[in-house]
Amino acid sequence: MSLRQILTVDQMRAAEQALIDAKDGQGESVESLMERAGAGAADYVFRMAAGRPVTVLCGPGNNGGDGYVIARVLSERGVPVQVIAPLEPATDAARTARAKWGGTPVEDAHGAVFVDCLFGSGLTRGLSSELETLLLHLAASHDLRVAVDLPSGVESDSGELLNANLPVYDLVIALGAWKYAHWTMPGMALMCEKRLFDIGVAQVPAAAHLAERLGLSSPAMNAHKYTRGLLGVIGGEMPGAARLAARAAQHGGAGYVKLITNDGLPVADDLVLVSGALDEALGDVRLAALLIGPGLGRSNSACAYLIAAVNFERNLVLDGDALMLLEPEMLADRTGELLLTPHEGELKRLCEVFGIAAGTKRERAIALAAATRATIVAKGADTIIVDPFEGVVIAPPASTWLSTAGTGDVLAGLIASRLATGENPLKGATEGCALHAEAARLAGPVFSASDLIDAIPAAYASFL
Repeated sequence: MSLRQILTVDQMRAAEQALIDAKDGQGESVESLMERAGAGAADYVFRMAAGRPVTVLCGPGNNGGDGYVIARVLSERGVPVQVIAPLEPATDAARTARAKWGGTPVEDAHGAVFVDCLFGSGLTRGLSSELETLLLHLAASHDLRVAVDLPSGVESDSGELLNANLPVYDLVIALGAWKYAHWTMPGMALMCEKRLFDIGVAQVPAAAHLAERLGLSSPAMNAHKYTRGLLGVIGGEMPGAARLAARAAQHGGAGYVKLITNDGLPVADDLVLVSGALDEALGDVRLAALLIGPGLGRSNSACAYLIAAVNFERNLVLDGDALMLLEPEMLADRTGELLLTPHEGELKRLCEVFGIAAGTKRERAIALAAATRATIVAKGADTIIVDPFEGVVIAPPASTWLSTAGTGDVLAGLIASRLATGENPLKGATEGCALHAEAARLAGPVFSASDLIDAIPAAYASFL
């Protein structure tokens, strides 16, 4: 788990200090950690350079110190290396690393690989115009671009861009642990490939982590449709969305999916349609989970449906319009498991009605989870899953072809299906997101929501 943890700047500093303060006689020093990190990063650069010239841009801090170690190690391996150092080293460790390198910096260079060691995870303000110009010039004058720990100009804890114009990197080498910027937008968009080099950092209590590889299983020998889980999907004013969610749920593991609607439209033979009074449908004690929101609408009747669903005291997933109708007082007496799946606009609205101040997407999702006592799937190009009791999980980025109508309904159906099988909200959310991402990968480019659903069985099979 320690290699999947995602640390803030403060957590990373504390973790490094713990290595230095080790009482078993094996304690590290800032210099020894820098040597290990720089040598590890140099291995990646060495393979990428394949003997071609490398330029290392070194800043004044310990990230710059890593750069001097990289330059020395590559030189010792016979790789042509030039160092550009617009600022003198400002830490003892960086000064020691520069002295060990022993070379003379140059004013400009071009070559095959550019290595950005200007600023690392501690940066909180934008680059000066001079440094920004230098960074962009060097990035443009090399064939390949590598950032060590983080691209300069990206804020570590939020992923925000501190400068408007920053280069895209072919490779980013995270040192010691992942940072939030590696997996959250907009910083993540600057990183084509990411690799983590382990320096021995221990697992940090309560740290966020990257979602683990999904492992699913086949039904038990004595399984039947009810033991695998009965899911109810409530339809609304736009029936297509609920149908997409229900069809996706049929492939997400639940043994039985019921579409609860009075729209009168036909459904596939294998999808059970339940009409009549909603309270009567929700009285089925075999229901393991319920989904409401896709295509629900925002009328008074839709609001009444939502209130009835919130009174359903088993697993409940709220998506789409349900999130736009939800009010704090609706949750006052709820005790059952609850999961919300907001996109950015829905997250903004929920934060407004629950009195949550502006902040990063992660901070808002954490606050919303606490306010609603619900698991939050803050979905988008970066998907952050927050459980009020179990912490933060970040899903790896999925195909950008998911940016089409209906795919959010598919995700809601998959997550609800996993909850119907008996998974807890955090695990059900991470499993649903993983199935969604894998189905998108298998569907290829330019797919529709229906195409995505068709790819779910193969996606499920890949995790068995």
